[in-house]
Amino acid sequence: MWVNVKFFASLRERLNRGDTRVELPEGGSVEDVWLAATDGREKPSNVLAAVNMEYVDFSAPVSEGDEVAFFPPVTGG
Repeated sequence: MWVNVKFFASLRERLNRGDTRVELPEGGSVEDVWLAATDGREKPSNVLAAVNMEYVDFSAPVSEGDEVAFFPPVTGG
């Protein structure tokens, strides 16, 4: 199955990646998406994830055509 992936803010810069697509076997999780899209890099401890614009845990399942977004915590002032 194919999943669309987006990296935002400092993650985009650190990984030198923006939007991409990854192929996973059926039954994949957000964690699997991270590993496939980053060539197995360890994820920073504070990274947030969303599937189809809803916050999820890294153990959440993904389906064909989902959009998975990774971003650092939002701060403001």
